[in-house]
Amino acid sequence: MSTTSKLPELFGSKVFNEDTMKARLSSISYKAWKACVTAGETLTPAIADEIAESMKQWAVEQGVTHFTHWFQPMTGVTAEKHDSFINPVGGGKIIMEFSGSELVRGEPDASSFPSGGLRATFEARGYTAWDPTSFAFIKDGSLCIPTVFCSYSGEALDKKTPLLRSMSEVSRQALRILKLFGDTDAKRVTAQVGPEQEYFLIAKEDYAKRPDLRFTGRTLFGAKPPKGQELEDHYFGAIRPRVTSFMKDLDEALWELGVLSKTKHNEVAPAQHEMAPIYSDANTSCDHNQLTMEIMKKVADKHNLVCLLHEKPFAGVNGSGKHDNWSLGTDTGENLFRPGSTPSQNARFLLFLAAFLKGVDEYQDFLRATVAFAGNDHRLGAQEAPPAVISVFLGDELNAVMESIIHGTEYTDTGKRTLEIGVDVLPAIPQDNTDRNRTSPMAFTGNKFEFRMLGSSQSISGPNITLNTMMAEELSQFADILESSTDFQKDLAALIKKTFTDHQRIVFNGNGYDDAWMVEAAKRGLYNLKTTADALPVYIADKNVDLFVKHGIYTHGEVHARYEIHVEQFVTVISIEATTMIDMIGREILPAVSACATDMCERADSKTAMGVSCRYETATATKMGELTDALMDACTKLEADMAAMPADATEAMRYCQDVIIPDMAAARAATDAMEVMCSGDYWPYPSYSDMLFYV
Repeated sequence: MSTTSKLPELFGSKVFNEDTMKARLSSISYKAWKACVTAGETLTPAIADEIAESMKQWAVEQGVTHFTHWFQPMTGVTAEKHDSFINPVGGGKIIMEFSGSELVRGEPDASSFPSGGLRATFEARGYTAWDPTSFAFIKDGSLCIPTVFCSYSGEALDKKTPLLRSMSEVSRQALRILKLFGDTDAKRVTAQVGPEQEYFLIAKEDYAKRPDLRFTGRTLFGAKPPKGQELEDHYFGAIRPRVTSFMKDLDEALWELGVLSKTKHNEVAPAQHEMAPIYSDANTSCDHNQLTMEIMKKVADKHNLVCLLHEKPFAGVNGSGKHDNWSLGTDTGENLFRPGSTPSQNARFLLFLAAFLKGVDEYQDFLRATVAFAGNDHRLGAQEAPPAVISVFLGDELNAVMESIIHGTEYTDTGKRTLEIGVDVLPAIPQDNTDRNRTSPMAFTGNKFEFRMLGSSQSISGPNITLNTMMAEELSQFADILESSTDFQKDLAALIKKTFTDHQRIVFNGNGYDDAWMVEAAKRGLYNLKTTADALPVYIADKNVDLFVKHGIYTHGEVHARYEIHVEQFVTVISIEATTMIDMIGREILPAVSACATDMCERADSKTAMGVSCRYETATATKMGELTDALMDACTKLEADMAAMPADATEAMRYCQDVIIPDMAAARAATDAMEVMCSGDYWPYPSYSDMLFYV
């Protein structure tokens, strides 16, 4: 049977989804679960027991023997502790059991996960609690139950808890606005997200020979190959058979888990590719994206490939991002960012648009901080990635609508347009009223906003928590104003006009790579937080802390803890990279270059003795000697500076940015120059040419 014919049966076959629950649970338990999900009602122990038993029976029928609470600690990846279903009954026998209490609550050790000072090392107790809004699934022979993760004293130690809080809060505030427009049917507004996932595939044998890839996820050295992406022939090009086979298996593995894998294609750089899902609620999208990154690596391994999710595994070519498509939708099926056929007359859309622009303008610094980490610093502002300055692209039509409202002029609708291709046999092609801006950090794309700054290895939770909370704040302010209005239409129009006028600086429809934009952005007073060390301190700015505390997304302690965790992770990543670089230089690169130079000298002596010209050997050996001296000096400085790393984490972050990273750049420059001169027989690592054009 082909994949096509069995796809409806395959999709979600490893998921304890709503259809499965409806078929296996009693009507009372199914309705109770549904009320829990839609109305936040509490499940009774008896209902939890029945759900757990049904879940266990379903899993056992598929050969499952263990269950795990699957959670998302502040490491940025997922965690799981597996327990079997077996329980002894005496006489050396067992039965398979899974209770409601085991479903609802678990107790992993919390002491070894990042807590940012919320927990001391000796305070080990932590709890996982079932998230009934996210379906359980089978992975690697275990029943995986999506859960939140908190400390013994109740602090959120994960990425799911604040995401759920933010989704609830933006729904509450959006419903206030909808009610003002006479919508009493909607009972819930859901943040909808679709994260595109970019990645590289390289041969496993090459990966195994590169300590930098194995330890850091990126190449710390590597001379530019003769061909990169200059011909632009890889983007959307024919997919190679080995990659096609990988993508087919990846799709099937994701479909089994209910992941809506939709689009696959070659990306800009050689060996780079992309997978994009159909977007769904933010909570499910986050769970699925974490699963996607894990499954990509496992499927690649089966094909003797390695999937690289680092934002910049190879210098000089396109980096990998994760475009986060975000919108708001009601439980009645309406997208609140759909302009409609006449956006200039769609007051509700314009109000939500105004709230979004205001939120991005006021919290642009925090949005930038949510994507700030070591890997993304190599990507932002170059090779298909947006700059570090946040702005919003609206496109010609919406920009004209906004300008007409600001200036009180009449808006002229250009109407629907068709492309004139000049080929008679082609049908008329409808033309969108706006182009797409690939340099914009935040682009409106018809009915959603595409936040393009996220790094490919990053959890999407943090950015979406911020988008949800920012939007909740602005909608709350708007609702406070309009709920007390005595002339709704007049005050609504005034509010939209004032908001567009006050926050139009955040709108930019031009080329984000143009140096002139950086000058203009500075004049507008926009933030330009170029590096992680520049961006992370805004995490704990008073206005940002107050935003999250006000809406119950984080406590003061939880915000500060996340800042501490991000700072520590940055310092740790840079330290690992620097140490790996020192090790590679000392153990393999310098000995290899020395051996090559010695050979050159010996050949030069031999040619001299024969009276043959040895200009190539002499010049090469001399140049390699100079580069060797430069590399030794750079490596010595890097070692000394690493030894002087400040103890304070915030000081260490700034030190890494100002001292260690430039040291590493100097060492790389000398090494890459050596690689070009050194014979391939001596160079110890696969080259960029080997890795990027092998698969």
